[in-house]
Amino acid sequence: PSENKAGRYVVRYKCSQPGPIQDVLRQRPGWIEVKDDSEWDFHWCGVGWLKENLYMEEHVRVNHFRNHYELTRKDFMLKNLKRFKKNLERDTSCMEGSKCDFFPCTFALPNEYHLFVEEFKRNPGSTWIMKPAAKSQGAGIFLFKKLKDIMEWRKHDGTRSEEQKDATQVESYVAQRYIENPYLLGGRKFDLRVYVMVTSYFPLKAWLYREGFARLSSTRFSLSSIDDKYVHLTNVAVQKTAPDYDPEKGCKWKIQKLRRYLTAKHGRQAVETLFKEMDNIFISSLQSVQKIIINDKHCFELYGYDIMLDENLKPWLIEVNASPSLAPSSQEDYDMKYSLLEDTVNIVDMEGRLTGKEKRVGGFDLVWNDGPVYSEDVDPEIFGCSCLKANTYLGCANDREHQLNSLLKTFPGPKRI
Repeated sequence: PSENKAGRYVVRYKCSQPGPIQDVLRQRPGWIEVKDDSEWDFHWCGVGWLKENLYMEEHVRVNHFRNHYELTRKDFMLKNLKRFKKNLERDTSCMEGSKCDFFPCTFALPNEYHLFVEEFKRNPGSTWIMKPAAKSQGAGIFLFKKLKDIMEWRKHDGTRSEEQKDATQVESYVAQRYIENPYLLGGRKFDLRVYVMVTSYFPLKAWLYREGFARLSSTRFSLSSIDDKYVHLTNVAVQKTAPDYDPEKGCKWKIQKLRRYLTAKHGRQAVETLFKEMDNIFISSLQSVQKIIINDKHCFELYGYDIMLDENLKPWLIEVNASPSLAPSSQEDYDMKYSLLEDTVNIVDMEGRLTGKEKRVGGFDLVWNDGPVYSEDVDPEIFGCSCLKANTYLGCANDREHQLNSLLKTFPGPKRI
């Protein structure tokens, strides 16, 4: 940040995406938008921008790590999670490896096609789901129960022109065992979108946002219609094209509402166990790429995790998004995403107002800081980890404005960086 004629500090920003993030940055005191590529302090960019820009000045911040795709591309995430699980089982015990039992049986195609066929034949009649490894918003996804459906896909893939083949050689697919017993709300399938922010991979420092939402399908669940995308795909980009989609009502539940519903139906202990297992998903998935992500103090990342529950309240990791959609589907959705993005910028702290020791900033709670973070300010080695409460509050009350007012009152104002 630079100092203007009045002695106040100015943060110059660039933003290449529309929506709530533009509003957050425009309304932030002391921040001004710039167009020149070389004259900025903070850049909210698309993932492609980093490929073209390798050098960054000391003080600048951007919203992606360079090789974020190790976690956010479906086939790479699969590879890293499998390796992480295998290493845990080798170096510790099968019990530790079981902590990674949160992703469905999945194969990267075409490389693992023969392994997939072997597994497919071992479980005749099972439903599988096919997904392009590097696409989002439900594009190119289909369900199948017969190998001939894959044969048709391979045949179609083989009829492309040489130019098309060259363009798609780097794109692979994943074939994943479909969760045939999803937890249903009013007979409809849903998944959870949860936000995790990483400010460092070495050491690993991760924040979990208190708010998120469940995305419901618009049509009642049934395995008898595997070709109906409105039954099986919960992506908003898909659901909003449904004939009976209501843009005001949408297809979302706030995660606080879902937590209350599940607690009323299954009891507090079962729900606490569920959310603890989701915490494990967030941390274990980040640890699986910790050693290979290019850690850079200029970078941070706001991930959108997609989690699905089965009828036994077991959470499954479906995918991790590097650029979770920030387009609001309702006023309530806009308010949540605006607060999320404002708190993201608060944690990046271009103004230098934080001490670096905070466990909570707005709606974000620090859940990992080179080790688990606990609500109590005590030494876990003295009191024992089993006696301490993890500093996670997903789906709990989010009095972020009160917390921010209390937090920022303790600081005299921006300091020079």
